[in-house]
Amino acid sequence: MKARKALFAGSWYPGSAAECERQINDFLKETEVKPVSYRSLVGGIVPHAGWYFSGSIACNVIHSLLDEEPPDVIAVFGMHLRPDSSCYIMAEGAWETPFGEIQIEKELADELAGKFSFTIETSENFTQDNTIELQLPFIKYFFKDVKIVPMGVPPAETSLEIGKAAVDISNRLGLRIKVVGSTDLTHYGLNYGFSPKGTGQPALDWMRDENDRKVIDAMIAMDPLKVIQEGLTNHNACCAGAAATAIAAGKALGAEHAESLAYATSHDKHPGDSFVGYVGIVF
Repeated sequence: MKARKALFAGSWYPGSAAECERQINDFLKETEVKPVSYRSLVGGIVPHAGWYFSGSIACNVIHSLLDEEPPDVIAVFGMHLRPDSSCYIMAEGAWETPFGEIQIEKELADELAGKFSFTIETSENFTQDNTIELQLPFIKYFFKDVKIVPMGVPPAETSLEIGKAAVDISNRLGLRIKVVGSTDLTHYGLNYGFSPKGTGQPALDWMRDENDRKVIDAMIAMDPLKVIQEGLTNHNACCAGAAATAIAAGKALGAEHAESLAYATSHDKHPGDSFVGYVGIVF
């Protein structure tokens, strides 16, 4: 079976292994990223803008998941979906990265697909989406032999059961699992059709200090239903379902604490009247 193409390589992130590795090494030196106070981390939440904007945050979250005993599988939750959207899963095969193909954990994916109603994606028939792909070079680089189960989960309470089931099934299969949820935060400005506080510095301050803060607080509190509610009500998480499902899975893995490693906005790199927030969370 052919591997799913890396459609964003060479544009949203580098297309070669050498350039990806150079950027990863630069990202790991970022002083804006706080050190992790808890070890034995089971998962995290990452942003998914192009690496120029948010790659450092995503890289450092995924790097933080390293420990003495590597996982067998990482469940990656993402996709831009509505509450009434289908769930998506790639159940077999592989996905290209500049560091080589990353394999799908077929046994876990098959059991999930048999338990829940998924739209099944393949290497040749899939929805183009950046939210998961942009994490895969980091995962392949830090966890050379790990397999993945990539899933699109909508912002709905039923998605939380998928996260819990991924953990339960992995435990039964004897697989060590970690989880990653992919979301950006508020998309503010005319480019996104959302500008309740006008333009300029007051709008940026509101997004950063109030709107994004609400959903970040819900993530740190490990309250998946609140994360979904925030995303739907205040437009401060474009993939609230992915973040919430990762939190539910993290709690099923025994996580009791979460913390923020870094926060940034696209305005930090490219000032303008439209901007996006990014956060990295570990638990």
